[in-house]
Amino acid sequence: MIKLFKVKEKQRELAENANGKSPIKKQSAGELRLHKDISELNLHKTCTMAFPNGKDDLMKFEVTIRPDEGYYRGGTFVFSFQISSIYPHEAPKVKCKTKVYHPNIDLEGNVCLNILREDWKPVLNINTIIYGLFHLFTVLLFFHD
Repeated sequence: MIKLFKVKEKQRELAENANGKSPIKKQSAGELRLHKDISELNLHKTCTMAFPNGKDDLMKFEVTIRPDEGYYRGGTFVFSFQISSIYPHEAPKVKCKTKVYHPNIDLEGNVCLNILREDWKPVLNINTIIYGLFHLFTVLLFFHD
């Protein structure tokens, strides 16, 4: 069996080296999936995304949530996302960088959200996580007797 992909890759490398360019860094499957997720992102109007290391490092980014309703209305909450190279087979690591008193966020900023742990599935994406984080601040249940 002829390995066409290796032949094409070798030809591309030779062409790039002949042009004086450095070889293009190969993206992992996780980076490709993350790029797709970010391009399809549908953020709520009170959520923003930033890349502190620039757009070249998609695997680390921050999401800022500013709830416009509920108990946390008017607050600004920043979350850091760390994506592994085996994403989406492993859930992103999400931490809250803002000190906040919230039942789902501990003192170190660890977020208790089921889709970040036991309920994570590869079909879930970044949009789903941001949607879940947004609802941590807008939906609170109050129980009374």
